[in-house]
Amino acid sequence: MRFEGSDNYVATPDLMLAVNAAIRLQRPLLIKGEPGTGKTLLAEEVAAALGMPLLQWHIKSTTKAQQGLYEYDAVSRLRDSQLGDDKVKDISNYIVQGPLWQAFESDTPTVVLIDEIDKADVEFPNDLLRELDRMEFYVYETRQLVKAKHRPIVFITSNNEKELPDAFLRRCFFHYIKFPDRDTMQQIVDVHVPGIKQALLKEALEVFFGLRDVPGLKKKPSTSELIDWLKLLVAEEIPVEALRSPDQKASIPPLHGALLKNEQDMHLFERLVFMAQRNR
Repeated sequence: MRFEGSDNYVATPDLMLAVNAAIRLQRPLLIKGEPGTGKTLLAEEVAAALGMPLLQWHIKSTTKAQQGLYEYDAVSRLRDSQLGDDKVKDISNYIVQGPLWQAFESDTPTVVLIDEIDKADVEFPNDLLRELDRMEFYVYETRQLVKAKHRPIVFITSNNEKELPDAFLRRCFFHYIKFPDRDTMQQIVDVHVPGIKQALLKEALEVFFGLRDVPGLKKKPSTSELIDWLKLLVAEEIPVEALRSPDQKASIPPLHGALLKNEQDMHLFERLVFMAQRNR
């Protein structure tokens, strides 16, 4: 069982090596990198390439580790008891399986995505240590031990908003997705915006990487934002000449709202353009 990339995802050799190492070691793959570099999409493409079901668990600030295993719906049980429903006699009717339970009970191996784990509280990763290690957990309400029929391939993404505990990190294989260089970015664009004119793409990449080099930006434009911008340039039939400038810092690119996503960066870039034009 090896991941060799896919038609819809440009995976660098070191990323494919990391995926296959995690599969061989039977450890979760912890993926970090800038937002928009394809961390979430990686799990989807690996599942598709290996022909395995994908179970996604998108983490929020209020998410608890228990929810990945199961939840006991006490409110529904109370309501049904007030209505005289017979199913209240069986508490298992009110146990809602989480994505990890579904993966453990699946008759075929699955891929599990735990997305943006750093959004949860600091205890969240530690609360999953035993389950991810032993591939089993206990349901206290039904006095049932759930063991995994097959060890799932687990992907865990993080945007580095919080530090993860050392005990959790020891149990993972780690990979940081570096921001793509120009050659890799061109391959990514060829996948997502096929048929784009190479002259337009060349100038657009100059603008994009020039914008990322602007000092002081709060949020640098990401790969996904470049793709959106290129699709807009093609749809609006923006000419190559509109992107060309002797100094990229002396002009505002068309449809720049696809690249800059907050007013602080907008104002910073506008000031830099004004200063560059005044110093000509």
